Amino acid sequence: MIKKIEGKGKTVSYDGDLAYPVPEDYRMESQEVTYGEVRPVEYWSKTTDSQRRAVVILPPGYSQDRTYPVVYLCHGLGQDETQWLEEGKAGTVLGNMIADGDAVEMILVLANCRAWKQEGVDPEETFSLAHYAAFNNFLKDFTDDLQPFIEDNFSVATGRENTAVAGFSMGGRVALHLGITLQDTFGGIGAFCPAPGIFPYTNMNVTEDGLFTERIFDLKERYRDRTMIMIVAGKSDPIVKDYPESYHDALEKNGVEHIWYKRSGGHDMDVSGQGLWHFLKEISSSMASI
Repeated sequence: MIKKIEGKGKTVSYDGDLAYPVPEDYRMESQEVTYGEVRPVEYWSKTTDSQRRAVVILPPGYSQDRTYPVVYLCHGLGQDETQWLEEGKAGTVLGNMIADGDAVEMILVLANCRAWKQEGVDPEETFSLAHYAAFNNFLKDFTDDLQPFIEDNFSVATGRENTAVAGFSMGGRVALHLGITLQDTFGGIGAFCPAPGIFPYTNMNVTEDGLFTERIFDLKERYRDRTMIMIVAGKSDPIVKDYPESYHDALEKNGVEHIWYKRSGGHDMDVSGQGLWHFLKEISSSMASI
């Protein structure tokens, strides 16, 4: 079922413009705000047998004497680990939210979730099974390589209550793939304009069997009251169309409480950036830097 948000005397869960407003300056830098360090990193991936990149955004005043919750952010199909930094302004968003008291101090990890050996090399065909398979392969790269690297090198608060994953477009699909598969790992899952592929489909001349069936796109009983899932879609998205709503429909059918809404816009970082703002605010209620 949908997590209900009441407004103007009626339930407006579907209308994100009404139920989920954001500050107008939520991703604008301010001289009055102290922002955290942006640290590009490289790690060895046994999964791809290659050196891989990520970007780590630390909270202001980061200290090894404390531990911090961590959110992994995943990019879209034709992008890399810099998308959420450059287009999404994730460091600015987080810094502003911490300064305003809308988010706890946390670490953001901007992952390259296209897990293949040719780091930085674009495929000959963007819309292809081989390309999509590299995003599916990120699940193994995450568990075996990236997450251990982050936990070894940064002061991370461990446990699913302190770990979340979110993403835009293909990154939204990746976030749902990781979040539903690794329920012991993630207490928060955010999918902004998520791409097709969670269920069987044909789109852009590509057919896939799907990562899940509708029946198994579900939460284990012990995690049903301990997982925050958010799916956000643009009201006029010409790319992913109604696929995000099909993910909502399956969760609704399976009785999984989640946040679902559409807001004005298409397949872009405006819709997704505002989704990120609300996602970070929601998960902050269950996370705490120590």
